[in-house]
Amino acid sequence: MPATPAPPPPALRPYLTASHELLWNEADAFAAEHVAPRAARMEAAPGSVERKVADLMAARGWFAVTVPSAFGGLGAGHVAKTVLIHRIACVSAAAAAILQATLIPVGALLHFATYEQKSRWLPGVADGSLLLSIAVTEPTAGGHIGGIEATAEKAGNHWVITGSKVHIGNSHLAGAHLVLARTAEAGVRTSQALTAFMVESDRHGLSVNDHRPGLGLHGFSAGRLDLDHVRVPADNMVGEIGQGLSVSQSSSILYGRPNLAAISLGIHETVVATTATRLKARPRYQGALSDLPVLRDRIGDMEARLRAARILAYQSVHLLDRGLSCDADLINAKYLGHQWATQSTQDAMELHGAQALDRDYVLQRLWRDIQHTYPPAGTGEVQRIRLAEAAFDEDHIQWSERLAAEAAWAQPDPTAA
Repeated sequence: MPATPAPPPPALRPYLTASHELLWNEADAFAAEHVAPRAARMEAAPGSVERKVADLMAARGWFAVTVPSAFGGLGAGHVAKTVLIHRIACVSAAAAAILQATLIPVGALLHFATYEQKSRWLPGVADGSLLLSIAVTEPTAGGHIGGIEATAEKAGNHWVITGSKVHIGNSHLAGAHLVLARTAEAGVRTSQALTAFMVESDRHGLSVNDHRPGLGLHGFSAGRLDLDHVRVPADNMVGEIGQGLSVSQSSSILYGRPNLAAISLGIHETVVATTATRLKARPRYQGALSDLPVLRDRIGDMEARLRAARILAYQSVHLLDRGLSCDADLINAKYLGHQWATQSTQDAMELHGAQALDRDYVLQRLWRDIQHTYPPAGTGEVQRIRLAEAAFDEDHIQWSERLAAEAAWAQPDPTAA
């Protein structure tokens, strides 16, 4: 059963404004009316891509939740983004994944695109006519950005891109893809070797492989793109030549990691609610399973993890909205949010006994869905390495501080008269 719609817990009040609470209620109502009735159908048809939920979220402008009003967006910030993803994930992690996957390339455009490029791409995202994907991962390189083999070669006023990308969120829904390709000769450092390009889905030479369902997140497409000498205009380049690593890393840290923390949180919340309901309803002796101390100990541990994950997820994006340095906090929210949700889901499977193995029972879906929040935006090993760098106070770019300080996208057109 999905988590029952409820007002924000008091522990989140330091991070939520009245507008956030209204958005919370709106997201709960949307999930109950539009997502919940489709969740079972999405689960029963893993070979299909869910399009209607994407259309409904687009119509509400949620794919542009962080886009400034100057480009048609809501301009509501990162806490608002987390609210939307979290509340929808309580009902369907797949629907929440559709939302979060477009928000990552939107972040890259906000941070690195020119004013003219933002004016070209972002209004379509805001009015719901354009969804985006970010295409970084490759078949042999995986998440190793330095191993990217896709190339982009300059040809007059165009770039010609060749290569393959895999595990691309919203691959079958996106009207344009933010593609990372190698623009330097072999031997050049990764920090200067890659460049980002916007590639429209109807460009000649771009093909999207048929949708193949994954272990979980049924209804969400995360497929493969093949680019065979795809020509794009020079003004489709996002950022400068050789700046692709920065484009990718910044959007992964500032958008990808908190987005995945929010999905893990939604799954976690429903896992705990489902398990508590089950234990209270299951009779045992003269009471219920929930009366047994050994089971209360287990559910208490799950509740502790959920409460801690909730605070981490919202505190980190609250700091981001305030322009404070919080890269490590965003990384930690993703890392521990997934780890704790996974542990609680495994506990729930054990506490349910054979009931958990019923294919039609919601817990099996939750168990499969939580596996999908581990690899994207860096595995647990990657997160721990980044956190170690913070512990050793090593000198790395703090994207949260740098991009909040620059915030060029939030300002009026500097070229306007």
